[in-house]
Amino acid sequence: MSAIRRSVIEMKMKPYEHPAALYPYREWSLGEDAYDDENNQRSESVFALGNGYIGLRGNFEEGYHGQAGSSVTGNYLNGFFDSEPIVYPEGAYGYPSRNQAMLNVTNAQIIELNIEGQPFHLNSGQVHRFERKLDMKSGILHRVIEWESPAGHRVLLTIRRMVALQHKHLAAIHYAVTALNFAGTITFTSAMEGHIERPEVTDDPRLGAGSSEPSLLLEATGLGEDDSLVWMKQRTRHTQFALLTAMSHQLQSASGYEMSKQLEEERLSVQFVVPVTSGETVSLTKYITYHTSKDYAEDELMDRSVDVLHLAAESGFEDLAKEQQAYLDTFWSHSDVEINGDPALQQGIRFNAFQLLQSVGRDSVTNIGAKGLTGEGYEGHYFWDTEMYMLPFFTSTQPEISRSLLDFRYATLGKARERAVVMSQKGALYPWRTIDGEENSSYFPAGTAQAHINADIAYGIKQYVLATGDNEFLVTKGAEMLFETSRFWADLGHFNPARDGAFCIDAVTGPDEYTAIVNNNAYTNLMVQDQFNYAYETAEFLRHQYPQDYGRLQREIGLTEEEVEGWLEAAAKMFIPFDEQLGIYAQDDTFLTKRKWDFDNTPADKYPLLLNYHPLVIYRHQVLKQADLVMAMFLLGDQFSLADKIRNYNYYEPLTTHDSSLSPCIHSIMSAEIGDLEGAYSYFDRTVRMDLDDINHNAKDGLHMAAMSGSWMSIVNGFGGMRLYNGQLSFNPVLPLQWDSYRFKITNHGQLLEIFVDRQAVVYTLLEGDGLEISHKGHPIMLSQAEPVRYPITKHLEAVIFDLDGVITDSAEYHYQAWKTLADGLDVPFDRDKNERLKGVSRMESLEIILENSGLSFTKAEKERLAKQKNDNYKLMIQRITPADLLPGIAELLTSLQEQGIAVGLASASQNAALILERLEAGHWFQAVADPGDIRKGKPDPEIFLRAAEMLDVPPCNCIGVEDAAAGVMAIQAAGMKAVGIGSVEQLGAADLLLASTIELTVTKLQKLLA
Repeated sequence: MSAIRRSVIEMKMKPYEHPAALYPYREWSLGEDAYDDENNQRSESVFALGNGYIGLRGNFEEGYHGQAGSSVTGNYLNGFFDSEPIVYPEGAYGYPSRNQAMLNVTNAQIIELNIEGQPFHLNSGQVHRFERKLDMKSGILHRVIEWESPAGHRVLLTIRRMVALQHKHLAAIHYAVTALNFAGTITFTSAMEGHIERPEVTDDPRLGAGSSEPSLLLEATGLGEDDSLVWMKQRTRHTQFALLTAMSHQLQSASGYEMSKQLEEERLSVQFVVPVTSGETVSLTKYITYHTSKDYAEDELMDRSVDVLHLAAESGFEDLAKEQQAYLDTFWSHSDVEINGDPALQQGIRFNAFQLLQSVGRDSVTNIGAKGLTGEGYEGHYFWDTEMYMLPFFTSTQPEISRSLLDFRYATLGKARERAVVMSQKGALYPWRTIDGEENSSYFPAGTAQAHINADIAYGIKQYVLATGDNEFLVTKGAEMLFETSRFWADLGHFNPARDGAFCIDAVTGPDEYTAIVNNNAYTNLMVQDQFNYAYETAEFLRHQYPQDYGRLQREIGLTEEEVEGWLEAAAKMFIPFDEQLGIYAQDDTFLTKRKWDFDNTPADKYPLLLNYHPLVIYRHQVLKQADLVMAMFLLGDQFSLADKIRNYNYYEPLTTHDSSLSPCIHSIMSAEIGDLEGAYSYFDRTVRMDLDDINHNAKDGLHMAAMSGSWMSIVNGFGGMRLYNGQLSFNPVLPLQWDSYRFKITNHGQLLEIFVDRQAVVYTLLEGDGLEISHKGHPIMLSQAEPVRYPITKHLEAVIFDLDGVITDSAEYHYQAWKTLADGLDVPFDRDKNERLKGVSRMESLEIILENSGLSFTKAEKERLAKQKNDNYKLMIQRITPADLLPGIAELLTSLQEQGIAVGLASASQNAALILERLEAGHWFQAVADPGDIRKGKPDPEIFLRAAEMLDVPPCNCIGVEDAAAGVMAIQAAGMKAVGIGSVEQLGAADLLLASTIELTVTKLQKLLA
């Protein structure tokens, strides 16, 4: 990371350093070796269990008896919600009328333990031993506690909990107690509690919805045929969904037991009184089910619950655990990422993948919330996070889960059509935040205005189909979603006469929620352009490959050929705002005209800005909450040059607060792509342990699912350089200095590929499949299971890119004389000191330097005539150049490079470079001459050196640039190349290798520079 960017980050936030481990670094588990009362609520989030439907926070079975406000009992069902009216002080047409909130449902985790009449809990008696471990290989949460009651009775508790990954409606707890120093009686009280407190109302939009009234109303309770089975039926207050919670038990004891039941109004319990002898172990296994009328007919709920409980009891906890282990073995065989060299990050990346699996809906009718099933933050809503962050992980590791997530979007297409009608548009508009497909965002500038959700879903469809070849999904569901959302865009946008007929999209908000309701948000327009093209290609594909299905779909949705052709025209004429002076894409029509945020004078406690400044204050500045245009450059990277990416990243990154947890991973990926490995690693560090290190100080409210999947993206798309453009799977791997190696797996078209990277090489191994074509750094590879393919990744010299003046020949004197003649004619002072500032600078920029402080004013046309006059004089002068004007040692160096197969390029700002090479008779040595006329920005921008490297087909990291100007050295280093400076230390001290003269340049010195 450059010193400039690092200082900017430090202005916005303290540099991230790993804190003392909140949880010991264990590669396959998360654990505590002592009871941490102070951070209990955070631990309840990180020790959460789930199976994509049921989510249980890591609460203690016996309950929490510590500090008030330090625990949130959490039991969640994905997609199960209540709905309440949204109260607007000043409403308007089209505002969402009701809010949906995932409910904290019946708490059936409860197992209370009584030792000889004294209740066990961690805040009483003495805790001699406490261990808690979340095992990511088995999916089981363990607790081991040695506790002594106030009366001196000691027990050893061994508690295991699971939420069955292969049984949607089932959770189980195995609770074993060993009497260590007494004989007597212990009592288990297993309970379910129906009354759940809703969270308090707050001003923090990231937290759950508060309410003063319960959302679940008790309807009935009862006993099953099994003596230990009890159940409770409740109904949501507004949506009228029925919930049936049931539990049954198995108790193992050598001495028998007495059982009794208590049926209170909102609490049901089963009590087991068990005699024990010293050293004896007794155990209680509890099975829990949740069924709702969202999934089944209401009159089926009881029978289904009983069936699940009976099957669980027949299997027993141990067999359920083995089944869970087998499921996770398969999951990890496709999804694991190995990091050798940093156990903290190894633990982090596995924890993140495990929590994603636990939270994602796999039934095609649920999705994955921003906090998963770990807390009530964001009310359990589904956002664009799914398609942009979670879907890439699942598409590449568990594609069947990606299919179910996209199936959910198709299932809610009808409501998206209804929302488009409300918004007076054609087609379909998907909700910014939802549970069942209805728009739930009450703040439209950062909600409904984020219509890019349509393009995000289209992008997710495209990437899924490209990665899997699942044309059945495209034909039966994907195409319809693409066409209806494209209709929306075609209707929302317009061909704007004020923009020379370009297609414009007005009054939208991009991913950056600190800039709202703008025209032509670049991210939105770029993504819509991509969607239009893909929708057109899909229509053509269906027309030729599936004509009957295409005809049916056309009839069903009234799709015309004129519409499809219109999408192609809109894509071709899409307006993408660009600033010629800065050479960057503008985030929107007006972003670059605003004042920049004053980071220097913003105290650290004022972040995040959204909690400390009125939205209008933020909207009036150049400041970003998260990656916007930079994200588009990642997603649509094949549409931008590396120079574009560097230039735009360097402009927008210092303006980004990263107040969103979604931001660091995208910056990590882009930092890696532009060659800033230090920056990439720093941002990855902030992402991968965001919850385990509680970086944002809000893990207690639930885990950050998008950041979790983003950490996987940081490794695979960032350090691994994986891209999928037009169906071509490509890699450009690098190894962070902090690691010894890393390994990950990718599923593509049903084939399993392993990528291993260490200090020496990258190894591609096809583990499953008949044959897979990939690309490594632009070079195609055909893989088979017969033999892994190995490529070295150590830097080695492949190309040398030279400046011209002062490096190949010294035409600088001619430049000086030509400028001097022009300046004298204008009566403007000009000397050799000022001429130094012209080195490596374009002709027009040089003229501006000469004219500064002259008091003279010229039109653009007049300046162009002056520059031409200078150039005409210069061209006359350089006619005198001959091969003898090659600088000392250059002919020998170029010959030696040619003999050793090292490519040679030229990156000169001179429009006359080709003519000079011709006069020098040196053209045969150069395989590439970058044309400055095709370059947007001159030196010190790296574009011309990057263009030369691209023409040579050599990665910048394997290139060396040679320059005699400070601006040139800066350009070379910004391009990710090593820089050789020819000149004085005063001018070129920043060069990686400084030589006084070209005579000192040798191939050996250049090769050592990259060794």
